[in-house]
Amino acid sequence: MRMFKVVLPAAILMAFTLIVSTASYGKPEYAKKEGKQCNFCHGKMGSKEEIIKNFTDAGKYYSEHNHSLDGYKK
Repeated sequence: MRMFKVVLPAAILMAFTLIVSTASYGKPEYAKKEGKQCNFCHGKMGSKEEIIKNFTDAGKYYSEHNHSLDGYKK
């Protein structure tokens, strides 16, 4: 019984961590390609809808110009 009290919360925590860590919608290759941090284009992190809704001006430009910051002026 004592082992169950330890294993169950650990399993729940592990499952939660796995679910949360795989729910990423960003594309690290974009940040690497442009040499910028994620928050250069994304004002606020969260769900996919929040990320798209909270693009910075650079993020809007990037999505509208074939995933390129060429020609972007701050």
